[in-house]
Amino acid sequence: MRGRLGLMMFMEYFIWGAWYVTFTTWLSQTLNFSGTEAGVAAGATAIGAMVSPFFVGLVADRFFATQRLLAVLHGFGGIVLFLAARQVQFTGLYSLVLIYCLCYMPTMALTNSLAFRQMSDPQTEFGPIRVMGTAGWIVAGLTIGSLRIEATAVPMQIAAGCSVLMGIYCLTLPDTPPLKTADELTLASVFPVDAFKLLAERSMAIFAIASFLICIPLQFYYAFTNPFLNEIGVTNAAGKMSGGQMSELICMLLIPWFFRRLGVKYMLVAGMSAWVLRYLCFAYGNAHAGMWMLWVGIVLHGICYDFFFVTGQIYIDRKAKKELRAAAQGLITFLTYGVGMFVGSWISGAVVQRYSTSATQHNWPAIWLVPAAGAGAILLLFLVTFSDRAKGRVVIDPALEPQTP
Repeated sequence: MRGRLGLMMFMEYFIWGAWYVTFTTWLSQTLNFSGTEAGVAAGATAIGAMVSPFFVGLVADRFFATQRLLAVLHGFGGIVLFLAARQVQFTGLYSLVLIYCLCYMPTMALTNSLAFRQMSDPQTEFGPIRVMGTAGWIVAGLTIGSLRIEATAVPMQIAAGCSVLMGIYCLTLPDTPPLKTADELTLASVFPVDAFKLLAERSMAIFAIASFLICIPLQFYYAFTNPFLNEIGVTNAAGKMSGGQMSELICMLLIPWFFRRLGVKYMLVAGMSAWVLRYLCFAYGNAHAGMWMLWVGIVLHGICYDFFFVTGQIYIDRKAKKELRAAAQGLITFLTYGVGMFVGSWISGAVVQRYSTSATQHNWPAIWLVPAAGAGAILLLFLVTFSDRAKGRVVIDPALEPQTP
């Protein structure tokens, strides 16, 4: 079972890593889109994350088996992504990428939900399985970088083909039927009150707000790191960026060890602190004597991502009742990859456009100092407001947690 779930995660994140990392490089260097257009196009994933997870997660809970939904979304999405790779005008390309993202982004919550349903102890089993998703992203980056196709549409075509294969593979996954009966679909069932009640707890509310805010500077990294590295002369930028996922893999395996010693609050603080340091390294590094700073910024991705987002996924799973876990995962996806990154896509695109010195040249130090300052402010706000009185207790030993009826 672990092998089957691991392959699911590998393919899930290979698809995203294959096209998204170099997407804005193709848009800006080959199609000559503006910084604002590139940022908005990269933000299509955020709209998919906002619109889809609640609806699809609840459909999975009520009407259809999760593995069948995954098969349909990946199969259809692969066809749409291939068509998007053939576009050269902003309107046509953006429309198709948006449709694709409406298909793909729900699959992140659904693969998590399916994996949790097939585990007897998610707190110890999820990390090693989710690591395979990181491995998929690494392989995608190394492949795209070694082929020297970062500024072309080929990465999107590779991702499209893998998406179709993923759709077929999903039909072989363990049957994961809905947990609820197919009762009448009402507004309350689409946006379940119980899922939002999780935010009534002060620590959960602060965590949710911080998750939303930190995704605004996060979008600078996802949308513009690859164009930045290519523009300043870093060779095989996509391959080098996969070093971030290599560090993510190591950090993910160490999450249980850090949980016991740091607790939830300082795991999250460490993650946000790494974002500040990363952007400072990007601001002052270069492709020559300062290359070590760029490497530090890339390798910090393990702490940036795992200590905040993977910690949050497990934290949410522990807080939600069993029948609401798909909706709860959808809620955190909505706040982070949805609203946060949507706002971040507009802000990052506007900042990059503001500091453009020509059609293909930018004042990158000034650009990177903006998200560094933003992440620093969020860190201070979180540090003084979040209280983790149950330090070290979450996700480590289920026997120490109050059991949900």
